[in-house]
Amino acid sequence: DLRRTPLQQHMALRHRLALETRKFLDQQHFIEIETPFLIKSTPEGARDFVVPSRMHPGQYYALPQSPQTFKQLLMVSGYDRYFQLVRCFRDEDLRADRQPEFTQIDCEMAFVEREDVLATFEGLARHLFKEIKGVSLPEFPRMTYAEAMRRFGSDKPDMRFGMEFTDLSAIVQGAGFSVFDGAETVLAIAVPGCAHYSRKQTDELTEWVKRPQIGAKGLVFAKWSENEGFKSSVDKFYNPACIQSWFEAAGGWQGDLLLILSGDLASTRKQLGALRLELGQRLGLCRPDVFHPLWVVDFPLLEKDDASQRWFAMHHPFTSPLNEDLDTLETQPGRVRANAYDMVINGVEIGGGSIRIHNRD
Repeated sequence: DLRRTPLQQHMALRHRLALETRKFLDQQHFIEIETPFLIKSTPEGARDFVVPSRMHPGQYYALPQSPQTFKQLLMVSGYDRYFQLVRCFRDEDLRADRQPEFTQIDCEMAFVEREDVLATFEGLARHLFKEIKGVSLPEFPRMTYAEAMRRFGSDKPDMRFGMEFTDLSAIVQGAGFSVFDGAETVLAIAVPGCAHYSRKQTDELTEWVKRPQIGAKGLVFAKWSENEGFKSSVDKFYNPACIQSWFEAAGGWQGDLLLILSGDLASTRKQLGALRLELGQRLGLCRPDVFHPLWVVDFPLLEKDDASQRWFAMHHPFTSPLNEDLDTLETQPGRVRANAYDMVINGVEIGGGSIRIHNRD
């Protein structure tokens, strides 16, 4: 495999990325510092790989999931801009975007605000794309977590194509269709140019969303075609004028297909978000030569565990809340937003971070 041209090109690309990363961060006054690999196990997001100690039988080192502890020590020791191209180890199941060991660009900054961090690493991303791929990225737009979930059902939305969510709850409920009437929310996407889909194709999409990985109970569809006008899979409950109002609400056009899911808000958003991405791939809308970056900001600080009815940090317990939300920390913890941010490009989380809690009060 090492002799194959594609792999050799990937190795050369990785080399150039490392060189350009070091060049840019050096110009930004960062210092590259190596941190230890054999460490004491600390709570992280995955299981540790452990290494038996020869000198101390029955005791073990852990391989680092990240250099978190050490870079915090560097910050309080006066090294206010640190970076490292570091190998990390996480004992978790292998997936397309997860490996037991991987390399990340690890950085830490002291005495900065969120805007300083975003400007620095947006600059790094734009520098790498320009130098490595010859692509000039625009300024990264900002999107709050709440907006991303409302529009796309994902905290890492792929912005290369549309198909934004439309809430149809107000115009579909009350017509006697129990699936919609009993749902917390009814959400739709308008799929461009797919009104020609056959019953076999819509049935296949229904089976796709009913898979355990997605978890939907069913799928409602509506078509707006030149020959048949407005038709749906629930014509028994809704006349063509009603179907037309759905298309108008969703911004659909003649020739489009509406796909509709209903249920509780969180699950329905997640399910429709997965369906949106699947259709983006099937319809060739996820072009590999197009790049749409953005920052996703203002994540929830806490999430509630339904089993224990306790609040837990959504990111990690050192993330600071937004100052404007401090007054609601005790009374409405679920509404408190974190001073956290993710860089997303084409539906992939490229990196992220947060402003740490630095005030003991």
